[in-house]
Amino acid sequence: MKITDVVLTVVGVPRHTGFVNKHIIVKLLTDEGVTGIGEMSDFSHLPRYAPDVQDLTRVLKQIVVGKNPFDFELINKELLDNFPEAMYYYEKGSFIRNGIDNALHDLCAKYLGVSVSELLGGRQQDKIKVCYPIFRHRFMDEVKENVKVVRERFQQGFDEFRLYAGKNIDADEAFLAEIEKEFGSKVTIKSLDFSHLLDWKSSARAVKRLSKYNFTLVESPAYKNDFDGLRHFRFKVEHPVSEHVWSFRQQYEMIKNDSVDIFNISPVFIGGLTSARKAAAAAAIAEKSCLLGTTQELSIGTAAMAHLGCAMSNLDYTSDPTGPELYVNDVVKEKVTYENGYLIPPSRDIAGLGIELDEEKMKQYQLDDLSWSEVSVHQLQDRTSQTR
Repeated sequence: MKITDVVLTVVGVPRHTGFVNKHIIVKLLTDEGVTGIGEMSDFSHLPRYAPDVQDLTRVLKQIVVGKNPFDFELINKELLDNFPEAMYYYEKGSFIRNGIDNALHDLCAKYLGVSVSELLGGRQQDKIKVCYPIFRHRFMDEVKENVKVVRERFQQGFDEFRLYAGKNIDADEAFLAEIEKEFGSKVTIKSLDFSHLLDWKSSARAVKRLSKYNFTLVESPAYKNDFDGLRHFRFKVEHPVSEHVWSFRQQYEMIKNDSVDIFNISPVFIGGLTSARKAAAAAAIAEKSCLLGTTQELSIGTAAMAHLGCAMSNLDYTSDPTGPELYVNDVVKEKVTYENGYLIPPSRDIAGLGIELDEEKMKQYQLDDLSWSEVSVHQLQDRTSQTR
């Protein structure tokens, strides 16, 4: 079997907040008539640049057309040579590699008549506990609205939440107090996610202030690639510390410096399922736990993570992929499902990722390119249509 063509389609799908996220849907065509699909998820990030899609298509065709799709390592090496790691987790090259690697796994699993989780080594669990994100407070009057989000999502079965923290600690504390008062032990705050906004000392002071409330772990409490700072923070606080993996060099430095307890692994940030498996294996060798991170993917990218998570042996903490719940719609016939706070992977009886494109929805949300509209930095960081 040989790959004969690469088709990239830009789509823009609104979130419930009104912010429109832009993604690229990937199709890999073959001479056997089998098509693999993937997702380059969420190009709407800082830094504010995006590839030219026509040029990207030409480059990817040069890399993959004529290749055997089972040559994962060979193709990923060539992708990495052309779209190298940049020690930054919103690096667009990782998004590109992730989309192609998703599609390779979908294609090969379909050809073999097995699910992607079988291709990844088989399932060790049948569902993944996930949390719903609560976006960052910039103003005190946003607390009431975020408590309402928890109330509504709790009714839908979500009982764990991740709080983006650190911009307004007074508001963060007010939110945690309201959640404890209204829900008690019925709701868990999985993490305080500082998203590299603060230096490690400021994060440590914030955690000390907020530690009278219940939360499980702390994420990204130091500036990006500050491995010493992460280590100092980890040994200063009692909560487990998590950090994203966005390059193998960065993961090596975190292992060497004993900087974290938990590796936050997401295919979109490390460049695909092939690389994510390696990162999870490195974590296991270092005797570290893992959780699945997210950039809030659509259903294709989320399904890929569901297959990955179900095949992992060290997925020890509640994970983050709830992207399809944040969007008003999707580009597939049936979205991935959530039940009682768990992500349910597509049936292992369905070959590939278990997700089918809806061509009408693809047309509905299709865009010409990834060009930027006039949005503020705050909108990009918090994925909101608010301009204040």
